[in-house]
Amino acid sequence: MTHVVTETCIRCKYTDCVDVCPVDCFREGPNMLVIDPDECIDCAVCIPECPVNAIYAEEDVPADQVAFTKLNADLSHAPGWKSITKRKPALPDAEEWKDKPGKLSELVK
Repeated sequence: MTHVVTETCIRCKYTDCVDVCPVDCFREGPNMLVIDPDECIDCAVCIPECPVNAIYAEEDVPADQVAFTKLNADLSHAPGWKSITKRKPALPDAEEWKDKPGKLSELVK
């Protein structure tokens, strides 16, 4: 099993989760993080670190977010999505976006 970053991360990209990941499975895109399912060891230490509750165990992903399981897998191997291992500031307008639903159209791949 793996963990999945869901829509809530889009346009926020808080990186608290990457500091605690023991295997460096996070990949960074322009305005979202994803988890590489081939690297994730299902330890769950990232879940409580996410300030916007965007990370779920694969079996707990909400029904309306299931597509993010494949999206994480695809984007974690996409060109330009590089490993991130150290915390950095969230996006400048993250506070404005953190509670907004329906952000998939905002995703920059």
